[in-house]
Amino acid sequence: MFSIKQIILGFFSLLGLIILVLFLVTGWYTVDESEQAALVTFGEVDETITDPGLKFKLPWPVQKAEILPVSTNTTSVGYDTADDGEVTEYEDEAKMITGDENILFVDLVVQWRITNPEEYLYNAHQPDDILYQASSASLRGVIGNSEVDDVLTDQRAEIEGTVLESLTELVERYEIGITVLDVKLQDVELPTEEVRQAFTAVTDAREERLTKINQANKYRNQEMNEAEGEEDAIVSRAEGERAERIEDARGETSRFNALYEEYINDPEVTRQRLVLETLEDVLPNSELYIIDSQQETVNYLPIRPLNKESGEPAVQPEDIEPEDGAAQGGDSNG
Repeated sequence: MFSIKQIILGFFSLLGLIILVLFLVTGWYTVDESEQAALVTFGEVDETITDPGLKFKLPWPVQKAEILPVSTNTTSVGYDTADDGEVTEYEDEAKMITGDENILFVDLVVQWRITNPEEYLYNAHQPDDILYQASSASLRGVIGNSEVDDVLTDQRAEIEGTVLESLTELVERYEIGITVLDVKLQDVELPTEEVRQAFTAVTDAREERLTKINQANKYRNQEMNEAEGEEDAIVSRAEGERAERIEDARGETSRFNALYEEYINDPEVTRQRLVLETLEDVLPNSELYIIDSQQETVNYLPIRPLNKESGEPAVQPEDIEPEDGAAQGGDSNG
């Protein structure tokens, strides 16, 4: 028979052995660089550990570590990709009706990350499935408010942005510890080949129309640039001519003012000078002689340029035959 002391000692020895075994088995865990650990004490998350390495904790059932990925995860709507890369299409999931009552097959991929381990673990059952249902609902809601042309052509980026906004709002409302990073539309197809060909023809016509519009705009811009350049040249020439005329007018004004000052000093001399200069301007190729009608000889030399070589008048006074009467003038080409 064992004594009470031996029984108590054996019990505590057994308890210590059990604790030691539990510590050796459940008292440590490893966190990789692509993982994070939620340290749970009696069902409550005390700490989130993101530093990689070997970690220690109290043995089960006091504490346990939930290992979760920190990398980006993907959820697909309308198809599924196996580990070997094989893609499986789910037409029932991908079939949707647009706002103008057309049928489309639309595939979507959602990129997300676990940002709150406590909410991810305890706020909802199967948060991944909740994210999938929210993604499908957001996509169907946006496609249902869009036209088929917009989905198939140039409005895909706007549709993706609207789906992302709607899905983010749903995920935040559900509080499942997930943050949606991005959404991308994959295959967007029409239901039959005939419809695809018809839509392709319409798309080609639309693209050709846009090409013609771009060419017309290019031609218009080219013509406008040439017209603007010609306009600038005309304006520049007009401004240059205006400046030239203004300077000429200023010069004429200066000469007139100088002449007026001379006239004020000696009006008679200035008047005679003006008469002679006017005669030179009016009769540039004429010869003018002044003859005294009371005598038979020429008392005044002819008023005309001298010969360049001799320095003498081209016509001598004795060559002129006097006539009775007043002064006479003759024109020549000399």
